[in-house]
Amino acid sequence: MTFRRILELDARLSSQMRVAEKPGLLRNLAVFFAHSGDSWLWLPGLILAWFFSDPFWKKWETVEFFGIGGLAVVVLLVKFSVKRKRPEGDWGGIYRNTDPHSFPSGHAARAFLIAAIGSALAPPWLALLLWLWAPLVALARVAMGVHYLSDIVAGMILGIIVALLGLGFYPSLIDWFALKTGFLFW
Repeated sequence: MTFRRILELDARLSSQMRVAEKPGLLRNLAVFFAHSGDSWLWLPGLILAWFFSDPFWKKWETVEFFGIGGLAVVVLLVKFSVKRKRPEGDWGGIYRNTDPHSFPSGHAARAFLIAAIGSALAPPWLALLLWLWAPLVALARVAMGVHYLSDIVAGMILGIIVALLGLGFYPSLIDWFALKTGFLFW
């Protein structure tokens, strides 16, 4: 199968999953999950939670915050290198206007990074919830017509890889930052 045929299959399957133009419960759920992975929701939420948390949760919130920030840089570098145009559509104007590129899905990458970090640092009940939530975010992005299936698969893989790499060196990074700034995270 040629690369062109793979892209055509990707577009056709993605289009079949689309519910953006179909009012109803499935569309409403897709909108909810599509937005639940927004960085503008997660970053301030983690900062706010940090101020009211004990040391156990502060660690998780801090690693998630810096993981999301680092991942955003990686995702943008790939997006502006590949420059794949988003699927045509009306829903998600804010995404279409601020980021016209679809590959890889930043929402899928972010959701899977959050779940992977949660597996290492959060209680098992939260890790399980995050692993149930992450694919729903990714699939909702296709359902709402702002990504292709291959975008979310690439995002999922990228998010997990960045999380695993980050989990390997975050203690040193946090210690260095605390030493340089005098700011203690937990």
